[in-house]
Amino acid sequence: MASFYADKGCKLLVYPGAFNLTTGPAHWELLTRARAAENQVYVCSVSPARDQNATYVAYGHTLISDPWGTVIGKADETEQIVYADIDLGYVDEVRSSIPIIRQRRLDLYTRATAKQ
Repeated sequence: MASFYADKGCKLLVYPGAFNLTTGPAHWELLTRARAAENQVYVCSVSPARDQNATYVAYGHTLISDPWGTVIGKADETEQIVYADIDLGYVDEVRSSIPIIRQRRLDLYTRATAKQ
């Protein structure tokens, strides 16, 4: 879905999630940065803060990654507001320097589309 949105011109994706204490440390930042870099978009991965008394304990660590996959804003496991400067023009710069979207070989494969 991320590549579909990037192809349509999207420059910022927001993913809500609640990884647990096993998968969170291993995958939360990795997947956020990968989605940002491979689709050349800003990605905000938003998680609830950790509550040790809840029935499900989330990893937390809301974060924001730029189109190069660099983390530009990050919380820890506590309740916080994360701020970051989002420069949509920077997305265009990144896409110009490495034209991933323009170089996709859609003549070799097709994407599934929803029936109208």
